[in-house]
Amino acid sequence: MKNNCWEFKKCGREAGGSKTGEFGICPAAMDIMSNGTNSGRNGGRYCWKIAGTFCGGKVQGSWASKMTNCTACEFYQIVKKEEGAACVV
Repeated sequence: MKNNCWEFKKCGREAGGSKTGEFGICPAAMDIMSNGTNSGRNGGRYCWKIAGTFCGGKVQGSWASKMTNCTACEFYQIVKKEEGAACVV
C-alpha cells in the first residue's frame, strides 16, 4: 500500500492522529473529493493542491503560494515517481 502524506510525514493530523487536538485535522486528510487521486486516501497523495495543509511547522496557504515548497518536497517527488505518467499534479 502506498503512503499518504500524513503517514510519510508523521504529522499526526489525520483523523485520530496525535496532533489533532493541537492543530486540528489536516484538510488533505478530510478532502473526500480527492479520494483515490494518485492512489491515495482522500487528499493524502494530492496534498500539494490543497490549501491549509501543515508543513514545515506552519499552515500552508493557497496552491499558488505553496507550490514552490511542495515541488521540492520529498513526498511530492516520491508520488510523482510512483505514479509515473498517471500522476495528477
